[in-house]
Amino acid sequence: MKPGTLEKVSIYLLKKGYTLKSLTRTAFDILARKDSRILLIKILEDANSISEEYSKQMNHIASYIAASPLIIAEKAGAKLYDNIIYLRSGIYTLNFNTFRNSVENKFPFIKSDHAGPTAHILGDRIKKIREEQGISLGDISSKMGVTKKMIQKYEKGESDVTVNKALKIYDIFGHAVFDKINIFETPSKEKIDTKSDIGKKYSGLGFEAIDTKKVPFDIIAKKDKEIVLTKIGDKANPQLQSLSRLLDADGLTIYRKKKPKDIPALTKKEFMEFEKARELIKFLKEFE
Repeated sequence: MKPGTLEKVSIYLLKKGYTLKSLTRTAFDILARKDSRILLIKILEDANSISEEYSKQMNHIASYIAASPLIIAEKAGAKLYDNIIYLRSGIYTLNFNTFRNSVENKFPFIKSDHAGPTAHILGDRIKKIREEQGISLGDISSKMGVTKKMIQKYEKGESDVTVNKALKIYDIFGHAVFDKINIFETPSKEKIDTKSDIGKKYSGLGFEAIDTKKVPFDIIAKKDKEIVLTKIGDKANPQLQSLSRLLDADGLTIYRKKKPKDIPALTKKEFMEFEKARELIKFLKEFE
């Protein structure tokens, strides 16, 4: 992780009105929230260094809390360029300038993956602008150096275009004809069977639940709008409650033996005795 970038991102988000929680030695470095937008951010000097375990954890957790997982880095082997979105392990990856532009609703339209950088054009908009401005297919084909048939193909929205062609289209039509990349999307949930006893109990109570690693909680469970972050062990994690508050979630610590009384806590035996989800939720709400 590059400390300078972490500080720069944190200060920028604070100025934009986000509430932050910084974490260390976890799958993500920053949890940020403003209104309904939640960001899970990993800061790296080289995006290629992210492990498969970290990227999976980011995607899984983001899908449960309706967050956007992002990697902010300076390079991914080679330099990351402004206003281009890259993909690493299925996570949008970008440099700080591109991230800042996106927060300010100036979304990029160029994406780079294994096929190289491309842009997706909105063909119906190209056709509409061309017809409104009286631009012929011949005019466009000569300016772009492609055939009229290819322009017609673009207008049907049948293909992505290379960066060089995208820039030529931009010079003729502007940015409105490109499909912007909204980096603040939430990944869809994958069906993953939880392996822990606690996770299986959550599932039996009607929650969706997954086991987690490299984060301050061991299980995340969700039922309708109710989210529970669960830590298992005989030592409370002080980060759990602050994360829960930021996410409007409940934090629960399950102790193997003796439990404290001043925080949402149960012994494993007590937790396993719940028969209905609403009983557990009622218990958690008593601490709000």
